[in-house]
Amino acid sequence: MPVIIIAETEKHYMRSIARLELQYAHRFYGFKGEAQYLHGHTGILTIEVEDTINPGVNMVFPCNEIQKTCWNLLKNFDHALILREDDPLLPAILAVYDKQGIRNGSPTNKMKGPAFKTKLATAYPDCRIVVNKETMTVEGMIKIVYDLLKDKLNIAKITFSSGVNCASQEYEVKKTIARCPLCGIALDANGVCPKCGYKAPR
Repeated sequence: MPVIIIAETEKHYMRSIARLELQYAHRFYGFKGEAQYLHGHTGILTIEVEDTINPGVNMVFPCNEIQKTCWNLLKNFDHALILREDDPLLPAILAVYDKQGIRNGSPTNKMKGPAFKTKLATAYPDCRIVVNKETMTVEGMIKIVYDLLKDKLNIAKITFSSGVNCASQEYEVKKTIARCPLCGIALDANGVCPKCGYKAPR
């Protein structure tokens, strides 16, 4: 994947940009149109991370590490069914999964992230279902993604496209994250790089 960098010369900040692809099924419960029926999409998520240039590696943040950080949680949305919590299809689907014996997991269901519960969504990785408070639109996905990742990355902008639909949201970045001068990833609370073991001088 190419690294795309956008310069912001006045603030001496730049952005590293990473993209992920998510394949999922959903429907717009209560919507008067074709989208009220269950259907699938390939969604393209673009996340822009803003910070100063790390002089050790001459980049803001390694794009592959942005992908890894995002994918750890967002793979719960890939090959998943995403439904609103009041959708009557949800208990029907769970009943089928119970009958099949796959509601609580399957030996072949290996691409799972950690289960999570936020104010906007709850992920059930064992049965590949995400239950949302709101209808799963591109705007709704952006809100969910930011809520999940805002404390892990300096997110300046998120864009999500799905079919002909696309939306984006920009955010104010208010901090600089300490990063390793050898491999570029964020240092932990003790100033240690979790990847290469570098320790920041005290």
